Amino acid sequence: MFDKKQKSYTDLLGKTNRIVEGTSIKGDIISQADFRLDGNLIGNFESGGKIVIGPAGSVTGDITCKNADIEGKFDGKMQITEFLNVKSKASIHGEVTVGKLSVEPGADFSASCVMKINTKNILLNDGQRNTK
Repeated sequence: MFDKKQKSYTDLLGKTNRIVEGTSIKGDIISQADFRLDGNLIGNFESGGKIVIGPAGSVTGDITCKNADIEGKFDGKMQITEFLNVKSKASIHGEVTVGKLSVEPGADFSASCVMKINTKNILLNDGQRNTK
């Protein structure tokens, strides 16, 4: 009588991918789920979610995602649409474009940084607010 839709395999496990310390990847990663990287990535990362680069993690390449917490090393171009949190032991070099930025004391943030205005608050020419 009541058909329950089965959850997908990723719904049952949660939606966080993990690359552990001691693992190196050369190539690009594209994922809609959140991602935790404690290993090394030489390549680009793209996600509709969040990336966490742990203290042993490093990325050399470009990152495009919604949110990021960086505690390890990053060298390249980063585009974060919402929030970038740079921890005290992080090392970031390159170009960064963010919505909001938090940098803890002690972090090595040697990057050019552009903060983009949230598109929800941009006024249109006729004075109405854009809500897209």
